[in-house]
Amino acid sequence: MTQTACYDKTEQMNADGQETRAEQKDTAIQSMLEDMGRRAKQAGSWCATLSAGEKNDLLLAAATQLEADAPRILAANAMDVQRAKDNGMAPGLVDRLTLTPERIAGIAAGIREVAALPDPIGRVESMEKRPNGLMIGRKRVPLGVVGVIYEARPNVTADVFALTFKTGNAVILKGGRDAAQSNEAIVQSLQSVLPVPDALQLIRDNAREVTSAFMKLRNYVDVLIPRGGKGLIQATVNNATIPVIETGTGNCHAYIDETADKDMAIAIVNNAKTQRIGVCNALESLVVHRSQLPMLKELEQVLDEHQVQIRADQDSLPYFDHAVPASEEDFGTEYLDYILSVKTVDSVEEAIGHINAYSTGHSETIITQEYASAQKFLDQVDSAAVYVNASTRFTDGNEFGFGAEIGISTQKLHARGPMGLEALTSSKFIIYGNGQVR
Repeated sequence: MTQTACYDKTEQMNADGQETRAEQKDTAIQSMLEDMGRRAKQAGSWCATLSAGEKNDLLLAAATQLEADAPRILAANAMDVQRAKDNGMAPGLVDRLTLTPERIAGIAAGIREVAALPDPIGRVESMEKRPNGLMIGRKRVPLGVVGVIYEARPNVTADVFALTFKTGNAVILKGGRDAAQSNEAIVQSLQSVLPVPDALQLIRDNAREVTSAFMKLRNYVDVLIPRGGKGLIQATVNNATIPVIETGTGNCHAYIDETADKDMAIAIVNNAKTQRIGVCNALESLVVHRSQLPMLKELEQVLDEHQVQIRADQDSLPYFDHAVPASEEDFGTEYLDYILSVKTVDSVEEAIGHINAYSTGHSETIITQEYASAQKFLDQVDSAAVYVNASTRFTDGNEFGFGAEIGISTQKLHARGPMGLEALTSSKFIIYGNGQVR
């Protein structure tokens, strides 16, 4: 009896000790994040006071520094890539993670392009005189502190910095553990040119508890933007107390209409599917008008060069030599791999219905020579970017003239599609009076 009582007491003490340590850990995480938040708030106030010229000069210096630090950044990235391969990361995701001298040069070029863009901050968009003599206008202002949670995309680190800094915002980044070394090297390079380094901060603790606590840092972070897979995005939307701009996954579609030019259709599908598989604007689903099914054998020959696996519905399956039957799940899947689902339809209306049912609202394209079909597709497909006779791979901040992007929003509030400078601003009313009272 005495031994049992002593055992129970010891277990209770151990349980109490574990609880205390857990509470201490939570307190330490909260303290760390709140300290980062306070410093970001102060840095954001500094960012908001900078002139367009001052911000541009610092961005140009950051681009130059990034290029100078390329050997150190590539060495750090090589460690991340090797670890990812050792852990069995999918090829498309490894591609997202990988940096090369050319990609670093492209990142630096993107920063310079952002510097060259017009600064939206301080722009007065309207000014109207009311009957009582008040002059009421609307002025572009920074959001304040932007939080970004993202996965194995080290280029996002620099892109986000350029856009947030240009718009007078401070930023706190929470990258994924897969790109930890790369993100650290890039942040160190960018911070080295900033008079107030806290304008760009990186959360280095990759514990799940830290990410969860960051999602609730409402007193310090004004908006939270998740960039990554469906799981990350949904977890952020469901758990954050900070306002979230949802960047969606990309189950992107191409529809080959009955009047489509065969050579154009094959070229667009090939580019959209194979040019880079691990990105959200890559083609995942092909919709084909029944009259165009004979062209699929020639399309398959082109896609075979990249070893693309075809998952075809019953109507299109006989037109392929190596396809496998598609499941219902295939039509709604973002593969990020050399896999393509194929659906047969009898009209543009049926194509639109299928796309709206399975799309994630990212990017869709129609290949057609019929004006009426093109217009119907543009009007009725409910996605952020809708194309006629062009690859979905163009849904990108740089391609849209934004220099870079903070993400591609698939929601409909505040921002939609590639988010450039304008999406990182808010507005306030400015009112001039001459003594009016109410």
